[in-house]
Amino acid sequence: MVVTLKVTDGEHGGWAVLHVSGEMDLVTSPVLRQRVHDAVADGRRSLVLDLSGVVFCDSSGVGVLIATRRLIRSCRGELRLILPPDGTGTAAGGRGQGAHVNRVLGALGVRRLFDVHPDVASAVDGAPDDDEEAGPLSA
Repeated sequence: MVVTLKVTDGEHGGWAVLHVSGEMDLVTSPVLRQRVHDAVADGRRSLVLDLSGVVFCDSSGVGVLIATRRLIRSCRGELRLILPPDGTGTAAGGRGQGAHVNRVLGALGVRRLFDVHPDVASAVDGAPDDDEEAGPLSA
């Protein structure tokens, strides 16, 4: 069985939304990295990564997420992740898709670096840069 990474793009308000599904690993993660770079090259600075369809993420995938955060911050943009909590959705073993990424980021102690939302609707609520609440930690 070959599982790949699929990235589809969309837009919601002023936000570019990349819907990611499949496995984020050493082989597939460069696909997401390239799609993020393409979005930034197209002038997109407000980006939502919908990871709710990701079933596996290794250190390469985490590296792409951290590099994406760094790139968007360097452009003075905003990055928001969609990470459903454990038990949301259905996947093999009854675990929610995307919850795996949530657990991996939490175990590595880097989840706090990201602005995490449970779904796209809450992530794109309001225009980019309009909320004054405390965001994710700086690093």
